[in-house]
Amino acid sequence: MLPPVCTVVVSVSPDRVLLAANRDERVERAWDPPAAWWPDRPGVVGGRDRTAGGTWMAINRHCVVATVLNRPGTLGPAAGKRSRGELPLLALDHPTAAAAAEAVSNLDASLWRGFNMVLADWTGAWFVSGIGYGNPRAEPLPAGVSMVTAYDPNDQDSPRTARHLPRFQAAEPTWGAWHAILSDQRGDPADQINVVPRGGFGTVSSSFVTLSANSDPVWLFAAGPPHQAAFLRVNLR
Repeated sequence: MLPPVCTVVVSVSPDRVLLAANRDERVERAWDPPAAWWPDRPGVVGGRDRTAGGTWMAINRHCVVATVLNRPGTLGPAAGKRSRGELPLLALDHPTAAAAAEAVSNLDASLWRGFNMVLADWTGAWFVSGIGYGNPRAEPLPAGVSMVTAYDPNDQDSPRTARHLPRFQAAEPTWGAWHAILSDQRGDPADQINVVPRGGFGTVSSSFVTLSANSDPVWLFAAGPPHQAAFLRVNLR
């Protein structure tokens, strides 16, 4: 049985990027909801992992969003490796998603266990992967809808992607339509997108972010499984 992995879904259009994410984690691991937790990084708002102090998802004052996920077989910490939760914070030192992707791609990937990242601003989105050695690989995500789990974007070897990517691509890119998919607990353990807790793991929070050329960013956050917890607007000021 595959362990739960996080999910990030991105819709890229000429003047707007939508990003939705379900976070899967140990249900007893303590965390804090999105806020300005890092005094040394003014303007950065994100969820905070109380164990290592980093984040799984955050946004900066330039309206760049950074997320991090595990690669296959890399769940949990490892001796001698830095926390992957610091990677979004490093990315958000930069004013655009493209600049953030370039900066992360120049890091030494051997310092962390394998990771995937999705970086976005209203102009587009990037996928960055580190596989434990060399430099991370960065590539822009295409127009339309892409889905990232522990695998590469839209990789059909991911049971979750194979099942749910066509649903996101067929749905209107709106909060209502995507919320229904993010909340779905049906399916086998390997392809559930809203993971029913098992073995101490499950979906613990959910996000929906709108980045637009013509308006301020909006981050709706559910501090629990998306079929149960209310989505509240995050204070980004």
